[in-house]
Amino acid sequence: MKRLLPALTGLVAMCLTVAAGALTSPVPASAATPVAATLTEVTGFGYNPSNLRMYEYVPQNVGAHPAVLVANHYCGGSGPAMYSGSEFASLANQHGFIVVYPSVTRSSKCFDVSSPRALTHNGSSDPAGIVSMVRWEQQHRSADPNRVYATGFSSGAMMTNVLLGDYPDVFKAGSALSGVPFGCFATTNGSEWNSDCSAGRITKTPQQWGNLVRTAYPGYAGPRPRMQVWHGTQDTTLSYVDFGEEIKQWTNVLGVNQTPVLTDHPKSTWTRTRYGGTGTTAPVEAISVQGVGHSLPQSGMVPMALQFMGLI
Repeated sequence: MKRLLPALTGLVAMCLTVAAGALTSPVPASAATPVAATLTEVTGFGYNPSNLRMYEYVPQNVGAHPAVLVANHYCGGSGPAMYSGSEFASLANQHGFIVVYPSVTRSSKCFDVSSPRALTHNGSSDPAGIVSMVRWEQQHRSADPNRVYATGFSSGAMMTNVLLGDYPDVFKAGSALSGVPFGCFATTNGSEWNSDCSAGRITKTPQQWGNLVRTAYPGYAGPRPRMQVWHGTQDTTLSYVDFGEEIKQWTNVLGVNQTPVLTDHPKSTWTRTRYGGTGTTAPVEAISVQGVGHSLPQSGMVPMALQFMGLI
């Protein structure tokens, strides 16, 4: 994953800056007093096998049983950087949902989307720690278990795919900006990087991709989360091929035809396709961004992602 860092340097400098002095004192897991309009670290939030840090943003107008959005940072980033450099908190202020910002502590600052322990339900890596954060919000903020969502860019988009694959019983929908399919980055040698996946050399049938997701939680027969994916056509860090492979995977997982039922252009350089439904909450939605490399998100993408997930 360290190879993501040079490609992201310009993006981080332009769009994602770490907030200085934005944090209050850590909140122990026993606390239940609502936090208003500031980013706060929560400690002792539960099972956390990979030593993630948890930050939450609770707007002043939070409802009695709010939705929760997990916003996963890019490689080399952090929860506070994602908070300060994105629109999620301001939109939470408008619509009353909680944002959880997981933060990686390993040296690469990349999420584990590669190891066998990450690619399984109730495993022992980052996904398990993130789900502990969600459950803490449900226990201490009375968050609605039927309104839990995930999103992220780059490494965070990969984690979004992994969370929806590992925990279909927790997440209802997700939006992955410049990611890869669940299981595409899998390694067994301890490496965080899979060059074949990043270069678009791993292609599978829809059934094969779907089986990787289903194998992550054997025996699960409940509903599957809806998925939205975004990708720039000129992405050379995570190949544009991966965009098509994500579409194959999630249309198969959700049991819908790979032929889009709607194609339109929200912006002149954006091509949106919907699968299994024509409305805002279609089972699968994909947006291809013409002429853009590994530099998402652009203006307007976050509101569209939140609309897909049902948060606005």
